[in-house]
Amino acid sequence: MTEETKKKPAAAKKPAAQKAEKAAAPKKAVAPKAETAVKAAAEKKDAAPKSGKTLTVKQIGSPLGRRFDQEATLIGLGLNKLNRERVLEDTPSVRGMINKVKHLVKIVA
Repeated sequence: MTEETKKKPAAAKKPAAQKAEKAAAPKKAVAPKAETAVKAAAEKKDAAPKSGKTLTVKQIGSPLGRRFDQEATLIGLGLNKLNRERVLEDTPSVRGMINKVKHLVKIVA
């Protein structure tokens, strides 16, 4: 066999092998802006220092028709349906989140 015939089968296998590797590789999922904001809010909430003070927050308004970041803030607070209550730590980050959606929530205690 000549050198050219030896190279052709190897060249033919190479693109097929690359296609198989690409198919086996996991695809990256693109997160919408709201999900990214939710993840960031959850990370901030987990990183907060533990203190003895707590707040009880009740959702009184719907996020429908609001900006995506307001809905994401509600989810970050752990609220997703009307009249749900959540006990949260009294930290500056939680206070800021409550202030952002103050028209949708009420501090019970």
